[in-house]
Amino acid sequence: MQSSSRSALERKVQELTVLYEISQLLVSTSDPKENLGSILDILHSRMGMERGTITLLDPSTEELTIKAAHGLTDEEMRRGQYHVGEGITGKVVEDGDPIIVLRVGEEPLFLNRTGARRDIRKNNISFICVPIKIGTFACGALSVDRLFSEEISFEEDLRLLTIIASNVAQAIRISRMMEDERNRLKNENLTFREKLKERYSFHNIVGSSNKMREVFEMIDHVAASDATVLIRGESGTGKELVANAIHYNSMRAEKAFIKVNCAALPETLIESELFGHEKGAFTGATERRIGKFECANDGTLFLDEIGTLNSTAQAKLLRALQEKEVDRVGGANAIKIDVRIITATNKPLEKALVDGSFREDLYYRLNIFPIYLPPLRERKTDILLLANYFLEKYSKKYKKNIRRISTPAIDMLMRYHWPGNVRELENCMERAVLLCSNHVIHSYHLPPTTQTAEESGTVSSGSLEAAISTFERDIIIDALKSNRGNITAAARLLDTSERIVGLKLKKYRIEPKQYK
Repeated sequence: MQSSSRSALERKVQELTVLYEISQLLVSTSDPKENLGSILDILHSRMGMERGTITLLDPSTEELTIKAAHGLTDEEMRRGQYHVGEGITGKVVEDGDPIIVLRVGEEPLFLNRTGARRDIRKNNISFICVPIKIGTFACGALSVDRLFSEEISFEEDLRLLTIIASNVAQAIRISRMMEDERNRLKNENLTFREKLKERYSFHNIVGSSNKMREVFEMIDHVAASDATVLIRGESGTGKELVANAIHYNSMRAEKAFIKVNCAALPETLIESELFGHEKGAFTGATERRIGKFECANDGTLFLDEIGTLNSTAQAKLLRALQEKEVDRVGGANAIKIDVRIITATNKPLEKALVDGSFREDLYYRLNIFPIYLPPLRERKTDILLLANYFLEKYSKKYKKNIRRISTPAIDMLMRYHWPGNVRELENCMERAVLLCSNHVIHSYHLPPTTQTAEESGTVSSGSLEAAISTFERDIIIDALKSNRGNITAAARLLDTSERIVGLKLKKYRIEPKQYK
């Protein structure tokens, strides 16, 4: 009696040890399914079970295949495939109930599909198979072989395996959730990259002038290559948009696109920012820093305002271009890189070559494929196109139903010289949308710079009389446009007489015929 109690206690300790080791195994990895085979190894070493398999259902094929095994070769595992309801394993999955086979040689349902058990009629092997359930659904089965013995308590084995199968089910559920999340993030990433590619397609850079068509052709030619590009143009012309278009239409579109504004970095930090530094390289370097070149490896690095780089940074940049490697500040070993370089500047680099502030050899390395972005004053035909684009953009943003830009406002936009280029025009249209309280952008909605600057040829007086005249002229032109130049209909729309409208037309030198 005492011996029996000791044996039962040892069995309990043994079971608890097995369950503890398996639970630790399942929480020790980011994907619990990776350790399914190790669970079977524990059952073999701790419980003396001969062979073991974990068989899972493939929902797409409705087939059961062995995903982990102990005591089987790879070929035997490949042979272990069943349909639901087929053999002992298939029946356990179909019914969701465990099965104990005391002697496999005497059980006709036992198929020995793997072929691992030689001449099963002579073998004294017992087989225990329990379902792996997620909720009430059996997604697979856990099975083990035991040498038959009258002393073995198969009911206790069944209870232990059922608990283990429950742990396996939980591990599978977590693994599938993680896989679903990974797939979701992967799909989101692909969708995001497709949107980026669409957003930064050069076809979305607004412009139909001859000069902009030339820019589009150059982007199309250079995007697919790895050539270094130098984008030139005044501030606000859209150099960063062109850099985006080149990267997202290149073979590196799936890789990193790192942007650095060289003018915004202090001279003391620019080397560390671009090339990185080692811990202790200088005062304040408390840890290693990875530079932008390394961050952009296999991708594209966009260096804006390249003309502001100091001589030391220029020398290191030249080496990076020539040798395809960089040195961290304070580092002893060169780091190999594969980075496409796109640079931009609003300064005349040729002048910098003459005064010695920019290296000639670096200039020729960067100027392999130059793209010149014309200022807005040289592409007048794009002004209205851009203005309407920004009108639509900010009308949606601020939830306003603004339908068009009045003719006087268009004239004012066309006459202005736009020193800030496209950026200034965008800011101008955003302001106009915010000020507009009806369906039309009028000239008085435009910034004072466009209305008073001498270069624009607009009204130079800021008096009340001038403002009233501007407003009056705008609404008369709008009325004429709405009525195709008909003075009588325009007067009716403005709730005034035809004679007064005629006087105003003479005063403001408005020709009704041009609005027919």
